[in-house]
Amino acid sequence: MIKIPELKIGNLVAKLPIIQGGMGVGISMSGLASAVANAGGIGVISSVALGMLGHSSKKTFREDNKIALRKEIRQAKKMSKGIIGLNIMVAISDFDEMMKVALEEKIDILFLGAGLPLKLPQGVSMDYLEKMKTKIAPIVSSGRAATLIFKTWDKHFARVPDAVVVEGPMAGGHLGFKPEQIDDPEFKLEKIIPAVVEAVKSFELKYNKKIPVIAGGGVYDGDDIYKFMNLGASGVQMGTRFVATEECDADIEFKNQFIKCKKEDITIIQSPVGLPGRAILNDFLKDVKAGIKKPFRCPWKCLKTCDFHTSLYCIADALMKAKIGELKNGFSFAGANAWRVNKIISVKELMDSLVMEFEQAVLKSKLAFGM
Repeated sequence: MIKIPELKIGNLVAKLPIIQGGMGVGISMSGLASAVANAGGIGVISSVALGMLGHSSKKTFREDNKIALRKEIRQAKKMSKGIIGLNIMVAISDFDEMMKVALEEKIDILFLGAGLPLKLPQGVSMDYLEKMKTKIAPIVSSGRAATLIFKTWDKHFARVPDAVVVEGPMAGGHLGFKPEQIDDPEFKLEKIIPAVVEAVKSFELKYNKKIPVIAGGGVYDGDDIYKFMNLGASGVQMGTRFVATEECDADIEFKNQFIKCKKEDITIIQSPVGLPGRAILNDFLKDVKAGIKKPFRCPWKCLKTCDFHTSLYCIADALMKAKIGELKNGFSFAGANAWRVNKIISVKELMDSLVMEFEQAVLKSKLAFGM
């Protein structure tokens, strides 16, 4: 009998090897995360700038972020008994505080991206981390980055992360690649996965535990899931596909962008935070490309690498405006395959279709090899 495998990360067992990517600002909150968890995957809340969705001021933004995050985690846990994760950007100014809140709320797993998590937050010891039983999964874009993280943790903490997400250049949002690497075949996800699988092997032996490698960035259907698992991945991370779901926490106008966009609308931008990013081209981004400044007051320096003095716009504000449907004042990050999305369905429908496609891919492969 053909059956899609479970995803095991330590003692966490997801019925389906599908992790919903964390999407900010406010795209993946408790509504989407709980629906994915209920469907057998791992639902993920994005922690970035949650305080902006309320009535924050520069003086209260840091505290508002913590309050909003605590509320979202509790709401997700109330709505689901499944696995709930949190995506935290290492580059955010309140990384330490947000991670502490997540640990206090006993989040199941932390996905740490947009930077290398080489040290623990101030005030968090490894003993405390062990006690909380929260799993840690860094997000990397190369075998070299994975090796650096695992060697550092091994040396300083006598522990290594519980899983690792490999995010390729077809992902939406900020990319961990130089502009010239994005379309270079040598940096394709298919090339990176085996390198990361190889990088963690020695640590699996040393710590006598399985360290799942998760493939992300451009994963669209069950065929992709099958392909990447054949390359050594234990599961996949998918963001774009979950935007066009009924349970996604974004406004309907945000979702409709994904339905309406064409292949040529998916573009690479240079973000104010100093990284390339993939987004859906709209009038806002056309204005920015033309050098038109979008007036803003920096709510606070939420990202360590943001040069708000010279930026034409505030990226946190632009993403927040898009989330609530004000697309004339913002834009949407999206993966390279966003143009393939053609309708809004429920999370359950999406997950069922992915499982069916995976199982069909397995059967097709067996038939091809006469098995």
